[in-house]
Amino acid sequence: MTINFSLEDGYTLINLGGRLDTSNYEEASQQIDNQIDMGQRKLIINLEQLEYISSSGLRVLMSALKKVKALGGNLILCNVPEKIMEVFEISGFNTLFVITKDLENAKQKITA
Repeated sequence: MTINFSLEDGYTLINLGGRLDTSNYEEASQQIDNQIDMGQRKLIINLEQLEYISSSGLRVLMSALKKVKALGGNLILCNVPEKIMEVFEISGFNTLFVITKDLENAKQKITA
């Protein structure tokens, strides 16, 4: 798994790549939580390079969504690969998250 953060104008961009599963979900969760704890309230998570997500990975995203929403923030997913989107649809997570087709649309929604 790769995860990197960049502070953009009005939001934090989180790029996830590789596999998000039981072998690394705790690290991913801790790193995202650290961003929220540092005051980041508008998060865009770019999944363009994500190859696989397990139920543990889904929990990471759900936990981040709940935490940021409780603090009055927002979290948007973008560039979700087709096979990852299938997992979201099967699990019903596609109805819980704002998901945009690309980063430009996510930027517009997060700053609105």
